[in-house]
Amino acid sequence: MNDAKPETETHPGKTVYQKYCLTCHQADGSGVPGMFPPLSPNEWIADKDKMIELMLNGQSGEITVNGEVYNNLMPAHDFLSDQEIADVISYVRSSFGNDLEPVSKEKVAAAR
Repeated sequence: MNDAKPETETHPGKTVYQKYCLTCHQADGSGVPGMFPPLSPNEWIADKDKMIELMLNGQSGEITVNGEVYNNLMPAHDFLSDQEIADVISYVRSSFGNDLEPVSKEKVAAAR
């Protein structure tokens, strides 16, 4: 019996993404135009500290991503463990056209 998972399912952050992020940001990270921003390469995804802050504190008010304005609520996900937040941020930073280094649980813990 082969228990190996396909490469696309091996990232530990994918499960967290599917449970908490997929509804708004979609399976392919494309977001919903005018409502929820894409998670494709942009200045928000590139900024580790900003990503951690978004996960811990949420986001409300107007933001601009890739030249498009969004004004919707992203709830805080501070109920997730430091490891889960690090995993999901790392998953986003290595998916959807992103090729960025992972985030450590220690960096998340330091930001709490």
